[in-house]
Amino acid sequence: MTKAYYLQNQTGNRLGSAASKHPLATVALSLLLTGCQWVDSSALSANKRETRSEVAEIEEIAEITEAAQTEQAAGIAGVVKIDEETPTTEVVASLEEPQPAAVAPAVVNDLWVRIQSGLGLNLDQNNSRIQAELNWYKSHQYYFSQIAKRSAPYLYFIVKEAEAREVPLELALMPIVESSYDPFAYSHAGASGLWQFMPETGEHFGLEQNWWYDGRRDVVRSTRAALDYLQSLHKRFGDWELALAAFNSGPGRVSRAVRQNREQGKSTRFWALDLPSETTAYVPKLIAISKVIRNPAKYGIKLPAIPNRPYFAKVQIGSQLDMAKAAQLSGVDIDELYRLNPGLNRWSTPPDGPHHLVIPVNHAEDFRTKLTTLSPEERLNWHHYTVKAGDNLSVIAERFSTSVEALQDINKLKSSIILVDQRLLMPMPAKASETYALSADQRLAPKQNSSVAGSYKIEYRVKSGDSVSSVAQKYNVDVNELARWNDMSPRQGLQLNQKLAIWKKKSARHTVMRKVNYKVRTGDSLSKIATKFNVNVDQIRDWNTDLNEGYIHPGQLVTLFVNVIRINY
Repeated sequence: MTKAYYLQNQTGNRLGSAASKHPLATVALSLLLTGCQWVDSSALSANKRETRSEVAEIEEIAEITEAAQTEQAAGIAGVVKIDEETPTTEVVASLEEPQPAAVAPAVVNDLWVRIQSGLGLNLDQNNSRIQAELNWYKSHQYYFSQIAKRSAPYLYFIVKEAEAREVPLELALMPIVESSYDPFAYSHAGASGLWQFMPETGEHFGLEQNWWYDGRRDVVRSTRAALDYLQSLHKRFGDWELALAAFNSGPGRVSRAVRQNREQGKSTRFWALDLPSETTAYVPKLIAISKVIRNPAKYGIKLPAIPNRPYFAKVQIGSQLDMAKAAQLSGVDIDELYRLNPGLNRWSTPPDGPHHLVIPVNHAEDFRTKLTTLSPEERLNWHHYTVKAGDNLSVIAERFSTSVEALQDINKLKSSIILVDQRLLMPMPAKASETYALSADQRLAPKQNSSVAGSYKIEYRVKSGDSVSSVAQKYNVDVNELARWNDMSPRQGLQLNQKLAIWKKKSARHTVMRKVNYKVRTGDSLSKIATKFNVNVDQIRDWNTDLNEGYIHPGQLVTLFVNVIRINY
């Protein structure tokens, strides 16, 4: 049953009840409703090819319902005022008719039941596209078990946000289609997070993205941004199915498809539009999932219950905090903290904010209390570092798992220039890097280290001016392959000194590529080393970003990737 149909039935029921008690009011109300229906019918006939806005429909029904309630109340008041000469006992009797006892609302313990009551799209429709998705879903119980497990920490919050905006609760199921409710999901097109925001769209909706933090993965902020976006799309198209399609493929593309169909005299409903294959499957997937959620038993699916109560609370932390320290104070496993705060890229919260953490609700108050007793020095580990010959800020930042900007801010540096023997204050992780297993670097490492058959690996450090395409061109590899090896988009910007994995095909039968740490000898130069190992000077510089203007000194270690069969001894 759709939301509009439900409201119409409820309105009819109330009118029927009023009719038996207040005939005059009923006549007036009937005239009112007849007029409303006549105006509506005319409006629809003038726009035969346009789909009627769901918002306008619900608002109209709400107005009718409100009018009925107002008229019914006026009818009762009229009995008292109009019949002032009637004996008081009759008035009192009419007012003291037995009223039905108030019924307490049923307590809903399962969040899926709450979602079922708020579904508002047309889930009674069916076609071959919807049926194809249904056939897959009803034969994959494991998928729904996995979705229930993944969504449990986030779904209550998303449902509550959707209800507050009075949008259909199918929208709370969209992350199933977008990311399978994986907050770390990343597409090679560049989309990220539960809602799979593209970088530009995320920025447009205020989702900050930097070395420390990616707001597209922040569950709270990205959910609010996604609902903002969806509401704006619904306002633009006047139809939820078109809004969903636009969320997937972009509003411009959907607008062009609608305009093309209108010019050709065709239907402008989603199902008739010429859209990319991913988008033509997107809406059917969501409708099919919603059908299963509405009546899981019909499709042979059992939905694991999700408690209908908050899972997390947002705690203000004031300033930067090591995630290992946060785990210790809150009593929450560090991996769960990262899953609740997937926008965090590094071992600590960002130095410039946002300064809050999402904590399981049963740990939040204790965490707040313990934070008040934590001194600024205890929030992070600090180390004094003395600058050495060949150092630069990007190399030091990478070595200590921080950023150049953070070093400049902490040490009040006005530029990136540093001097030998200069002392720098360094924030350092409290634990070994493996402790922060769900930080961006640790999530990326297994992907960069996955071997590629028939290829050898080169580790490349990003230099000023580099892009994914320029690095791919330099090493004669496919730009999409380079992006895939490093779990990024071909259009993604690169960070200075960022590490990239490049897999080069072995070009000869007798190629044996090895990583070599060569110790510089007296009389060596980059040119001589390059000749000795059959590489070029530019490659040596690429592999050793800490080389200071290309100068080397005896005893210095230089990293090389060489074919050990072809070394010139």
